[in-house]
Amino acid sequence: QVQLVESGGGLVQAGGSLRLSCAASGRTFRSYAMGWFRQAPGKEREFVASISWTGGATYYADSVKGRFTISREGGKRVVYLQMNSLNPEDTAVYYCAADMDDSSGYTMSRNVGMDYWGKGTLVTVSS
Repeated sequence: QVQLVESGGGLVQAGGSLRLSCAASGRTFRSYAMGWFRQAPGKEREFVASISWTGGATYYADSVKGRFTISREGGKRVVYLQMNSLNPEDTAVYYCAADMDDSSGYTMSRNVGMDYWGKGTLVTVSS
């Protein structure tokens, strides 16, 4: 079992920045990709960004390219999402996910393959 715990959400004005963190714990002996998804009120959960085990490959949704940056450290057990130039459309609950069967991050970018999820952290962007 793998546990994922997100932190860093909150209220920010449009144009502002936030950094989300996700820490993995438990039986993490395998190489695995991690990523971020979000779900806005009344909408389906959508892919935001993913990162490979090594951190050498990253994938982004078109809606966040150039504004969000995903990174990984802490012995690869911690993943971050730096969010800049936030706008009200970014308001959502952000979830961290791990794919234990694919270390590249590509499968997660196709919105499949996620094995574990965090409970989410709320990001609210005011106009």
